[in-house]
Amino acid sequence: MIIEKNRAISINYELTNDAGEVLDSTQYQDPMIYIHGANDILPALEKALEGKSLKARVRVKVSPEEGYGEYNEELVQSIPLSSFPNSDKIVVGTQFQLDTSQGPKIATITKIEGAEFTLDMNHPLAGQTLNFDIDVVAIRDATPEEIEKGHIHTEGCGCGHSHGEDCGCDHDHKEGCGCGHSH
Repeated sequence: MIIEKNRAISINYELTNDAGEVLDSTQYQDPMIYIHGANDILPALEKALEGKSLKARVRVKVSPEEGYGEYNEELVQSIPLSSFPNSDKIVVGTQFQLDTSQGPKIATITKIEGAEFTLDMNHPLAGQTLNFDIDVVAIRDATPEEIEKGHIHTEGCGCGHSHGEDCGCDHDHKEGCGCGHSH
């Protein structure tokens, strides 16, 4: 079986920047599972994974333009602490999602100074060249429900569906099988 549209793909990956710093990894967690072709991952990653098979190793360098965009100083603003009722709870590094006219954006508090804090609405990885080292650990057909919802059904995913033995995997269920379902 190869990676193509509407397949559920499980990958392990390590993401580094050009300085070699690890930015993210699945090393100490379950593999990441996504539906290929559902815009769940960066288009550059989908393109690099298209047609690959189980146990393939893929290395991808993603430019800022293909990733999360160039860093934009216009997306950084100072906001008065007094504009928030719980301003004493604001701390540097806090991230939250804002609904903007361009869609949802991740915002990060980067500085608190005097009576103001700085809010950066650039994606945390904006402006960086990203290096992905990916291992394909499972491939299966996504279920019709998963395709309709646009995401993989896993225990506790919050989609309102039950998950279990009839998950559509093409193998016997066992702990650590990589299908994304609890057993």
